[in-house]
Amino acid sequence: MGKQEQLVKKIKELLKKDTRGLTIQEIADLTNVSRITANIALVRLESSGVIDVRKIGNCKLHYLKAHSMPITHRASRGIKNGHRRENG
Repeated sequence: MGKQEQLVKKIKELLKKDTRGLTIQEIADLTNVSRITANIALVRLESSGVIDVRKIGNCKLHYLKAHSMPITHRASRGIKNGHRRENG
């Protein structure tokens, strides 16, 4: 496995653990790579449909898409068929 593939795998693991979303800088810091290298991996994940990106002000938060999570993890977060269930 090449360095880029290892980075992509590590980013997916980080996003699976931290469901609040991570910025490019946070991901770069946690993976010990530059912001540019982190961004290249994130663009790759976004274009392949693995992650969602939400822009808040001048920051982008990156999230693992619900369909990328194991079924047991999705159920514990109240997600069914890729959509969060509403309380009520």
